[in-house]
Amino acid sequence: MNPSELRSTLALAGIFGLRMLGLFLLLPVFSIHAQGLPGGEHAFWVGLTLGIFNIVQACFYIPLGRLSDRIGRKPVVLWGLSLFVAGALICASQDDLLWIAIGRGVMGAGAVSAAISAWVADLTREQVRTRAMALVGGSIALSFALSLVIAAPLYRVIGLSGIFIVLAILGVIAMFVTYYVLPTNKPEAKQQQAPLKEVFFRPELMRLNLGVFVLHATQVAMFLVVPRLLVQAGLPLSSHWEIYLPVVLLSFVFMAPILIFGEKRQQLRSVLLVAIVLLLIAESIFTQASSVMMIAFALLVYFVGFNLLEALQPSLVSRFAKESKGTALGVYNTTQSIGLFTGAAIGGYLMDSHGDISVFAMGAALLVCWLIIAWSMGEMPTRATESKDVAAKT
Repeated sequence: MNPSELRSTLALAGIFGLRMLGLFLLLPVFSIHAQGLPGGEHAFWVGLTLGIFNIVQACFYIPLGRLSDRIGRKPVVLWGLSLFVAGALICASQDDLLWIAIGRGVMGAGAVSAAISAWVADLTREQVRTRAMALVGGSIALSFALSLVIAAPLYRVIGLSGIFIVLAILGVIAMFVTYYVLPTNKPEAKQQQAPLKEVFFRPELMRLNLGVFVLHATQVAMFLVVPRLLVQAGLPLSSHWEIYLPVVLLSFVFMAPILIFGEKRQQLRSVLLVAIVLLLIAESIFTQASSVMMIAFALLVYFVGFNLLEALQPSLVSRFAKESKGTALGVYNTTQSIGLFTGAAIGGYLMDSHGDISVFAMGAALLVCWLIIAWSMGEMPTRATESKDVAAKT
């Protein structure tokens, strides 16, 4: 990537990671904090307060993604970040389960992930776009690992309200970065948007949407069980970050050469299939894992595949829907949120009714179906031989 592409991609990855931090930071501490709040004795209401962020996001991804195709990315991202800040301040101002749920809903309404991914595609050449998407996708894994490391210490020092204030401050910083660092990309006047129905039912995009649904449904279901496996293996909850953080960082080391090879040789379809197989292998190892080292190895295999797919799939969506990237990525992110919600619901049910191993069996079955569907994919869209000089736009 040239300096302009790298600067823009890192800025957008930071903004994307901030939104995911707003989701992940609460996971290690909220259920404990909620026990002292009215209604906090009911797990359903606690889960709904956490999950409303994703539910509301799913409602706004497509409208905001489509709007970003029409009026440009910057105003949509600024609007979404302002809602993120407002929601965080609502949560910080009231130590009440209902108001925290309202604030989380407002935060989720600023659903700008599709606009951010489309903006990355706007500002990068096709030759380097998958690597740029890898940086943005990697911000999800890093946000997850970082939240596991800092959530409990932050909560002890500044409390839940303080965490929301920190998120609001980071949101304001992200707004300044968006306004002053990132270039303004106006929509192409001559480019007509594809109808939403056409974008939704385009076969190539339907395969990718199914893929992100399975990817995130199996991810959230898996992480309902993995912490319990680590505790059963003798690792206390407070030390889990010692596994997660090095595993996530190592996964980037292993996935980078695979991604670069696939991109240079234009073998992205093969890389995508290999990544799905890695997820399948990880699910199989989890069914037999009884030691911390075996669980750590399974997590490493999993995150290599996961990070490859997080980089590849949004990049391919932008290639298959050049005329309506924001719309297509809005559909893609909506499917992702539905996958997160579905995986949590079904995974929790299976744990209660059939035991922990059934969650991995469900994940493996879904991944086999995805592998069969992905296998039938044709050649990936080739990158343009002559790409626009995006640096000139900046």
